[in-house]
Amino acid sequence: MKHTIVICGYGPAIADAVARRFGAEGHPVALIARNAQRLSDAVASLQADGIRVQSYVADLGDTAAVSRVMEDIRADMGPVGILHWNAFSDIDGDLLSTAPEALSQSLAVRVVGYIAAVQAVQPDLEVTRGAVLATSGVMAFYGSDIDSFAKDFGALAVSVAAQHKATGVLTQTLAQHGIYVGEVVVNGFVKKSAGSVQHETSVDPEDVAEQFWQMNAARTTHSMIFGGKLSFGAAS
Repeated sequence: MKHTIVICGYGPAIADAVARRFGAEGHPVALIARNAQRLSDAVASLQADGIRVQSYVADLGDTAAVSRVMEDIRADMGPVGILHWNAFSDIDGDLLSTAPEALSQSLAVRVVGYIAAVQAVQPDLEVTRGAVLATSGVMAFYGSDIDSFAKDFGALAVSVAAQHKATGVLTQTLAQHGIYVGEVVVNGFVKKSAGSVQHETSVDPEDVAEQFWQMNAARTTHSMIFGGKLSFGAAS
C-alpha cells in the first residue's frame, strides 16, 4: 500500500509536478496552501488524472495551524509516508529595506513551520519508514558570488540558508529513526513559478519532481543540486 504524500506549500510549479509524479505511482496526495481557490483548481485537475487527492487550507508559518492540519490529514487519509516541504514566503528586497516582520515571517514558514511539520508526522514516518523531501535553492550556499546575486533577495536567501542547515541536521537526526531525508537544491528559476514572470526560466518542474522520485527510491543521496542556469564559482 502506498502511503500519503503531504505537499506543504502547493503551487503550480514544483509542488504540482511532485503531486502528479507521486500521485501517478499510487500515493494519495494531500495539498496544503493558503489559497483556497488554487487548491480547489488543483484538486479538480489532479482528480481528472485519476489521482486521489484532498486539499487543506493552512498558514504553514503558524505552528498551531501546522499541527492541526497534520492531524486532519492523518484522520482523513491515513498514515503519512512522505512529507514534501515546498513552502516559502515570496519576499523581494535587500536586508536593509526588508521589514523585520517580513524576515521573521520568512523564517517562520521556511524553518519553524518545517520543523513543526516534521515533528507532527514523525510517528507516521517511523512506522512507514517514510521520507522528508525538501525543495531548496542555490542561494542557501556561501560564497561572495552567490551572496552578490542574493543581495536583492535578502529575506529569501537568509531563510533558505537556514532551511538548508535544518535539512542537513534532520538528515542525521531522522536517520536514527529509519526516516530518509532528501533535498533538491534548485539552481535556476523554475518554469510556471512566480519568479518565472520576472526572470528567464531554466528549470522544468517536472524534472525536479523526477529527481525527488529517484532520490526517494534509491535513498543513497541526501542532497543534490539540479539545474545550472546560475553560474557561480566555488563556494568559500
